[in-house]
Amino acid sequence: MILNYTYRIYPDVQQQESLNQWLDICRVSYNYALRELKDWMHSRKCAIDRCSLESEYIMSADYPFPGYYQQQNNLPKAKKEFPWLKKVPSQVLQTNIRRLHDAWDFFQKRGYGFPRFKKFGQMKSMLFPQFKTNTITGWQIKLPKLGLIPINLHRPIPDGFVVKQVRILKKASGWFAVVAIGSDIEVPEPTTHGHCIGVDVGLLSYCCTSDRFVEQPSKFFRQSYRRLKVLQKRLSKKTKRSANYEKARLKVEGMHNHIAWQRKDYQFKLAHKLCDMADTIFVEDCDFRIMAKGFLGKHTLDAAFGQFRQILKYVGKRRGVFVDEVDHRGTSQTCPNCRSEVRKELKDRYHICHECGYGVDEPVDRDIASAQEICNRGIEKHSTQGLWGSRNWLSSRGAVCVGFPRSL
Repeated sequence: MILNYTYRIYPDVQQQESLNQWLDICRVSYNYALRELKDWMHSRKCAIDRCSLESEYIMSADYPFPGYYQQQNNLPKAKKEFPWLKKVPSQVLQTNIRRLHDAWDFFQKRGYGFPRFKKFGQMKSMLFPQFKTNTITGWQIKLPKLGLIPINLHRPIPDGFVVKQVRILKKASGWFAVVAIGSDIEVPEPTTHGHCIGVDVGLLSYCCTSDRFVEQPSKFFRQSYRRLKVLQKRLSKKTKRSANYEKARLKVEGMHNHIAWQRKDYQFKLAHKLCDMADTIFVEDCDFRIMAKGFLGKHTLDAAFGQFRQILKYVGKRRGVFVDEVDHRGTSQTCPNCRSEVRKELKDRYHICHECGYGVDEPVDRDIASAQEICNRGIEKHSTQGLWGSRNWLSSRGAVCVGFPRSL
């Protein structure tokens, strides 16, 4: 079992200078390794029977691909040529090269997102992957070549867990340590059980459940946009790379961090609230990146539905609540009672089915009806063939999905 705990650390002036210098050295080594990789690719772009004016052989034909192990083995040679590389712990440089090749492997897997060169100040983190002893003692954390650094241990490390690795983050508000702790404890995966609900997310109502619970949205970016606009306007008038420019940039970065922390705290609290309501939760498998490309892109990015889905899965696993995704296609166009198609425009905010009369006497919000349909699909997905019919294995345990299909 691996957990990540984030703590605030307070390095002194000398330690901060060392950390900033290490980050810049990691940036230079990352760019050098990426340059070598791109040179190898450019040297193979020429046709075999002609010479290109744009790309020529800048490496010998038998030069091997600069993979991770080759570039890692070249680090000792590079330290002899560039002694300033010795200031950074060797394992930090190795994990920095690993970071590049992880991005390269991810690019090859999905076909886009080629690794980019890091500009000055863009390298914000470094990883210490291994420790011989427990690096946290009391209210201090011990890092190689830095010594003891005060740490705000606001959440104690549980008994039976040991520190595996530490990632140092630089943010506008200060320095942070993401401590990865591990244990031999094996936590079983949650299974479908108990009361189940479906959750539908949206911009008008942040989330609606099949139990008719509605959570109103909290638009943190829109609330802080006026102040952020003022800070960005001040930044645009500063001379780049000046001291005042850096001060203004840190204020803008700090405002963005504050908004992100507000959003994440809200989503964690909402995830715990949903886990208190049910033992099984079903959500849609939407690709929210497509929603973010529409005319409501800013509001969609502010809502961060993808992050909320990941947080809900994490909280559910920690609390033994089963969280799964179901097909999102047509959930708002299907009646949860009779399962017939009920076409609606975006302006139609209530569900009314003339086939079975659901929603005629008492108006039903379309988001709640969609959540009930999500719950129905989740039940269908995890029900066994022998139990399909008028009753299902969850209905006898308190599931309140409207009108599970009488015959399938």
